[in-house]
Amino acid sequence: MLRVPRLWSGRGRPPTRTGLRYPDTAVSLAEHVLAVGHDAAVTLTWREGSKGAMSSHFVFLRVRPAEHRISRAGDGTLPERRLIAQWPDEESEPVKYWLYSLPADTEPADLIRYGKIRRRIEHDYRELKTGLGLDHFEGRSWTGRHRHVSCHRRAPVHYPCCDSTAKAVAPA
Repeated sequence: MLRVPRLWSGRGRPPTRTGLRYPDTAVSLAEHVLAVGHDAAVTLTWREGSKGAMSSHFVFLRVRPAEHRISRAGDGTLPERRLIAQWPDEESEPVKYWLYSLPADTEPADLIRYGKIRRRIEHDYRELKTGLGLDHFEGRSWTGRHRHVSCHRRAPVHYPCCDSTAKAVAPA
């Protein structure tokens, strides 16, 4: 892609970022993946579920995100990132996207597993909030919050054994 230098017209405030910039407008993630097509998708299995192996089709691309807050290299280019799109057979376009900055030698199956584990983490957090009262902390100090969270992290170890003794058989 051709980069062009920024020029100042002489009117208004002079530009502070005078480095090179990309002339084209940003392209959406969907456009990138649709341009490559479903034929570029590879089938990957990320884990074994209760009903068998969990797998889907994924498209892997190298992109440069068009974000103004991303720090540029010394020559003014944007850093390369890995775009992953999940594109099941029955769908007409991709359904999920991930953008990674992990090293290029990271295995594709590992990248998918890292993206999919987020749901399990959110589920565990929701369970801690509702089941153990993690959201009821009203302290004002970092030490107090740390102690509260530490107690809640240890609670699942003791909770099952305490829970089983609480359900003793009552005489009829």
